[in-house]
Amino acid sequence: MKLVRYGAKGAEKPGLIDAAGQLRDLSGTVNDFRPELMTLELTAKLAALDPASLPTVDGDPRLGSPVARTGHFIAIGLNYADHAAESGLPVPEEPVLFSKAPSSLCGPFDDVIAPKDSQKLDWEVELAVVIGKRASYVSEADALSHVLGYAVCNDVSERFWQIEGTGQWMKGKSAETFGPLGPWLVTSDEVGDPQNLDMWLDVNGKRMQTGNTKTMIFGVAHLVSYLSGKMVLEPGDVVTTGTPPGVGLGMKPPVYLKPGDVMELSIEKLGTQRQTVVAYGG
Repeated sequence: MKLVRYGAKGAEKPGLIDAAGQLRDLSGTVNDFRPELMTLELTAKLAALDPASLPTVDGDPRLGSPVARTGHFIAIGLNYADHAAESGLPVPEEPVLFSKAPSSLCGPFDDVIAPKDSQKLDWEVELAVVIGKRASYVSEADALSHVLGYAVCNDVSERFWQIEGTGQWMKGKSAETFGPLGPWLVTSDEVGDPQNLDMWLDVNGKRMQTGNTKTMIFGVAHLVSYLSGKMVLEPGDVVTTGTPPGVGLGMKPPVYLKPGDVMELSIEKLGTQRQTVVAYGG
């Protein structure tokens, strides 16, 4: 299934995309895709529905993040060896963890707001994993059974805040609109193997990133298992799993986003996002 949230900011409704690409309303079944509801039991219930019995949604409504809120927005750094190299950093021996503020979540076509005093705004196409079952000390063999589904994430980054000064990654990753997610959440059964998905990102129509999830240093099953030994993962938690090479920081000289720039990014089976960078307006 492809699960979505549609409508104006703050007033989104849950829906699904049927096999014909038609948006169908789910608000008669579930009031929203809040974290505590993002469970494998919910998706089993939704899978039993006949999509043709659900009301159609006409027009072209805005799509919000397919998860209303996440209790924890976890990110993995330097998870592609060639991206670590372009960043001038060694390949990690274990996953590099940091957090993005849950408030950075936004819709896949919403504008990305360049923060006040932003100097080095950058892009990162990433595979995001949405947890659907509580995970604590799970084995790698059992890890994927705790995954509800997958989505495209743009891990927008302010590199000056992330790397320079005190160099705290979270503060360079957490501004408003720094976490576009979607266009939909695709359930695990429809995705299959998460370690063989093509991915790309363009800026102003120029291809910047091209990759495949098979080149991750640490795959999804390893990450979920590893994380579950460091913290409890809850339904609705989002784990974004790192980016392939081609970010602005890695260009020679570096290239950073400015207001008016347009990012378009996609992952196989998971759809396409598009965002325009706008200046902070107060």
